[in-house]
This record gives sequence, structure tokens and C-alpha cells, in this order.
Amino acid sequence: MWRNSLSFSSKLAHSNSSYYLPFLLRTSPKPSNHGLLGRSNSTSPQSTSAADPVKWSDAGPGIVNFGAHAASTSAADLSSLAASSVWKAKDVAYLAKHYGRCYWELSKARLSMLVVATSGTGYVLGSGISIDYLGLCCTCAGTMMVAASANSLNQVFEVNNDAKMKRTRYRPLPSGRLTVPHAITWASSVGVAGTALLACEANMLAAGLAASNLFLYAFVYTPLKQIHPVNTWVGAIVGAIPPLLGWAAASGQISLNAMILPAALYFWQLPHFMALAYLCRRDYADGGFRMFSLADASGQRTALVALRNCLYLLPLGYLAYDWGITSGWFCIESTLLGIAISCTAASFYRNRTAKTARRMFHASLLYLPVFMSGLLVHRLSDSEQSMLVEKSHKYVELLPSVESDVDDSEDIPQRKYKRDMVGSQARPPVAYASVAPFPFLPAPAYVSS
Repeated sequence: MWRNSLSFSSKLAHSNSSYYLPFLLRTSPKPSNHGLLGRSNSTSPQSTSAADPVKWSDAGPGIVNFGAHAASTSAADLSSLAASSVWKAKDVAYLAKHYGRCYWELSKARLSMLVVATSGTGYVLGSGISIDYLGLCCTCAGTMMVAASANSLNQVFEVNNDAKMKRTRYRPLPSGRLTVPHAITWASSVGVAGTALLACEANMLAAGLAASNLFLYAFVYTPLKQIHPVNTWVGAIVGAIPPLLGWAAASGQISLNAMILPAALYFWQLPHFMALAYLCRRDYADGGFRMFSLADASGQRTALVALRNCLYLLPLGYLAYDWGITSGWFCIESTLLGIAISCTAASFYRNRTAKTARRMFHASLLYLPVFMSGLLVHRLSDSEQSMLVEKSHKYVELLPSVESDVDDSEDIPQRKYKRDMVGSQARPPVAYASVAPFPFLPAPAYVSS
């Protein structure tokens, strides 16, 4: 009897376990446990006898506990992995910020952007009415890279001098944030890339101007700062080349009209840097630079150079109008700007103090963007320039006829001219003034009947 009851209970237990096992597998909430339970359930009946349901039922909770432990271990691993990824991202962000800041200061980004602005203005002036904006962007990008390379090489060569000056001792190289080989690698790579970009997207003339300006700034102007005060004038030439670069990139050539903006930049830089050199005389002396203001204790010659070059800016607006680059409004605006900066230079010449020098420096900072904006706003379109060219051609065609009439009248014998004048009434003069483009033509002759 007991044997039969035991066999009946064993059958019942075995049938219940085989009935609820698929249901347990289907209703498990974690897919990762399915594999563990499936593997355990598929192997456990082989290790335990079918006639011993107690052992199989006791093994069930152990299997569930093993799956929970594995899930908690995997969750801990995932949290640690996420934490390490966050720290790595923070490290990458810190390095990017650090090197970005160092490259920004090493390239003198603000000065480089001013160079890009002058180059872009030259490109627009040389383009006429149709502007290739892709070419403009490539020209500005190439100019920015070449300017960054030149400024970086400038700091590489002056690292010892910059360490002695208050104004420059916290730059990347003197402060030790970057090494000199790192800076040289950066300068070389961006310089080559910028020149190659200009050569591919613009033309070889623009690339040649960029490469020559890089050489002139880094290898001529920079060492000359420690040798002779003429470095300021060499630096003015360096600053005048970028507008020519932009004009050459747009038109493929350099003409007389392209000289307006470079001339303005050349004359503008001298009062700008004379004011800066006067304000930073002690700093330049500590750094070992041979600036013009250091040999001028009273500052009179420094102020005179600044005033003279401010006066040279006055006729540029008229030349831009006379050469057909801009309208007459720019002539008026440019003249007023030149008078304003000349007044600050005259004030600095009369009273050579830090206050007047700083006022002239601020006036120079205002002059250049207003001048370039006026050039862009008041520049003549191609249709207006063609109309001026047609008028000039008409005047040129009329001039030979006028000159031939004048020559024929001069060939008349004097006695015949007197006889005609006495024998007949004087005729009205020929109306040359109605067609003459210039007021200095010879006086009209009388026509005989």
C-alpha cells in the first residue's frame, strides 16, 4: 500500500513539475535569466533522478538565486563601465579645451581675424558685382591658417623675450603650457595647409603672396625687432599684403585699383603701432626689442611719425573715387575719418602723454573697420563702372578732333588772321566747352566765314 502511495505521489510530483516548467520559462521577466534557467532546467533532470522529486524541488530556489547574483554582478559592471566612460569623456573635453585655448593664444586669433577681414575685403573689391562665396570662404580660411602659422612662429622665436614682459609672460610657450616642438609642428602644419588651400581653390598668385608674407613676418620682421627700429615699417608692409592677396584670389591679377586698401593699411599701421610702442616702452625695453619709441625719450619724433602718416590717409578717399572704385560719398566719409584720426595724432604731438597716446590708439582701432565698411558699401557695381568707361572712351574719341581743330587754327598766318578780324565782324567762339571733359583745354579759336 505504501509502495503504491509513494509511486502515486512520485508520479504526481513529476507530472506537476513537467507541467509548470514551460509556464515558468515563458513568464520570467528578465530575458537574460531565460538562458540560465533553460540551461539549468535542461541539465538538472539528468543529474537528479525522476523518482526523487524532493531533490528537484529543493534545487529550484538555488537556481533562481544564482540568476539574481549574476544580474547584480552585471549591473555593477555596467555602472563601473559607465563611470569610467564619463571620466574619459571629461578628460577628452578638458584636453580639447586646453589645447584649443593654447592654439587660440598661439595663433593670436584676434589679430589673425583682422588679417582675414582685410583679405576678405580685398576679395570682394576685386570680384566686381558677382562674388564667388565659396572662393571667398576658401580664401578667408587659407588666410587664417597662414596668419596663424606666422603668429605661432613669431612666438616660437620670441619665447625668451616674451618671458621677460608682463604683457606676454602668460602666453602658452613662456608659461610652459605648450612645448616649442609642439608649437613648431602646429605652425608648420597650418601654414602648409593654408598655402595649399589657396593654391588649389584660388590661384598660385594668391598662394605665393601668402607664402611670401609668412616668410617676411616670421623670418624678417620677427628677428628685426631685436636689431633695428625699422622693424615697424617692415611690419607695415606685412600688414598691407593681405588685401592684395584677396584681390589676387578674386581677379587673378594685381592692378592699380588694388592699391587703395593696402595703402590705407600701410599708413594706418604706423600711428597704430607708434601709439602702442609709446604706451609699452618699458615693457619693450625689458623684452629686448629695439622699437622706435625707445630711442625717442621725449616722444616727439614718435608723435611726428604718427601725425605724418595720418595725413597721408586723407587723399585715399578721393583716389578711390577718382579711379572709379567707389562713389563720391566714400570720398567725403574717408576724408572725415582721416581728419578725425589726424586730430588725435595732432593732440598726441602737442601733448605727449599716455592719455593722448591711448586716445590715438583707440581712434586707430575705430578707423580701419569704418574705412573698410565704407569701401564695401560705396563700391561701384560693374554697370556703373562700365558707364564711366564708356564716357571716358567718348571723351577720348572727341579729344583728337578738338586738338586737330586747334592745330589747324594755329597754322593760319598771322596777317590773314588780322585781315579777317579787321574786315569782318568777330564771330562767336566755337562751343568746345559743351563737349570738353577737362577745364584746362586750350582757348577756343574763332571760326572764319
